[in-house]
Amino acid sequence: MNRFQTFSRVLAVTAALAVVAPAVQALEPPVTQTAASQAALSPTDALAMLQAGNARFVAGEMLQRDLSGQVSATAAGQYPHSIVLGCIDSRVPPELVFDQGLGDIFSPRIAGNVVTPELLGSMEFAAGVAGSRAIVVLGHTECGAVKGACDGVELGNLTSNLAHIQPAVEAVPVTEGPRNSTNTAWVNAVAHENVAQTVQRILTDSPLLKQLVDEGKLQVVGAMYDVATGKVEFL
Repeated sequence: MNRFQTFSRVLAVTAALAVVAPAVQALEPPVTQTAASQAALSPTDALAMLQAGNARFVAGEMLQRDLSGQVSATAAGQYPHSIVLGCIDSRVPPELVFDQGLGDIFSPRIAGNVVTPELLGSMEFAAGVAGSRAIVVLGHTECGAVKGACDGVELGNLTSNLAHIQPAVEAVPVTEGPRNSTNTAWVNAVAHENVAQTVQRILTDSPLLKQLVDEGKLQVVGAMYDVATGKVEFL
């Protein structure tokens, strides 16, 4: 390559960067949650942040974040705006599907996104002490835990875990097809019902969280994640 060709290539690359640079600069990393930013949020605001984040995730337009910077920014304290009670399924990490950064959400996870006294205690801390504004119970399609409950699976300590899903299994009738995990439509209907029952159980079993809801300081809602599309539907 001669000197003229080299110079021409440099000019071409410089011109390309000039076009790309404004787009990169326009996509600013989100501000890390602080005590002030958290206090300014309503429960509706918190849910809107999650909805917007999932829309970005589905569109493939996730925000660029300085994660190292967020490590430093959150070292002295955390002020998450929401709590996402999710399943352990590897396809449904809450921080990714809602496009959230470090310090933005609490994300307790358990097979079948059910609630236990221990998880209630964790959420009471997150909302009552740490100030989170929303609780989202996030179920998903093709849930292995729900399928296990539909089939009456018994396996070590998982047996007691799946027992929490059994009321949802019993509540959903089969309108077509077999009453087992091969019936995808029924399994997903049970998953929906399990989310709804978990939301109700949170409000029934935790007077502290119910009081925050009654005072307008917290919302507890259900949602379903579609493993085929990446989209979250709030119920």
